[in-house]
Amino acid sequence: MNIDILTLFPEMFQGPLDYSIIKRARDKGILNIDLINIRDFASDKHRTADDIPYGGGAGMVMRPGPVFEAVEHIRNNSVSVKVVLMCPTGTPFNQDLARELSAEEHIVLLCGHYEGLDERVRENIVDYEISVGDFVLTGGELPAMMVVDSVSRFIPGVLGGEKSALEDSFCDGLLEYPHYTRPAVFKGLEIPGVLASGHHEKIRKWRRKQSLIRTLVRRPDLLLTESLTAEDRTLLSEIKRELDKLV
Repeated sequence: MNIDILTLFPEMFQGPLDYSIIKRARDKGILNIDLINIRDFASDKHRTADDIPYGGGAGMVMRPGPVFEAVEHIRNNSVSVKVVLMCPTGTPFNQDLARELSAEEHIVLLCGHYEGLDERVRENIVDYEISVGDFVLTGGELPAMMVVDSVSRFIPGVLGGEKSALEDSFCDGLLEYPHYTRPAVFKGLEIPGVLASGHHEKIRKWRRKQSLIRTLVRRPDLLLTESLTAEDRTLLSEIKRELDKLV
């Protein structure tokens, strides 16, 4: 997969993209990431990428020229490109959207800054608008890092185990079950006995139940949209009876 990141501050990405899973994927050639400075496409000698807003108001607005030029340059060298604008007014980013983007051959993450971008950019060259939460950041760089990390997990070969991404929280609409590793007893705290039983069906059922418990307690809103199986509904009824006894 090819990912271009259009930003005014490419230096911000040098750390997050040069370590751990992302670095290994880049070294293997599974993931190609290019950092592109929007200022390089400015037409004046000062490489100006922003200006005061028409109609007045506080702050500065990113000019359309450099952004259009940068995107046109990328599209002239690639067959299939999807432009993703990082902005607080976009569609909330989630696991389904990460999976959808991972199927694209080439995406461009456009990082806004200051008061935002000239609206003509949004209207004419943007395919996706993504928000990572109901809050405002200084720029789109941090959200772009989050999108790269999340999307890359779905690309074959990036993770050590292909099933890892499929078992993450939100992949099936629920929060992920708890994990344990050695030692089995740590400071008097024991792992759940079923995990050491070797009984795969009991372990599967325990994990599903724990996933349902965690979702019910922490994110009950997810259960409103999740397509529950008959087994899930039975487990939920069991869980609610157990919780009622604790009240």
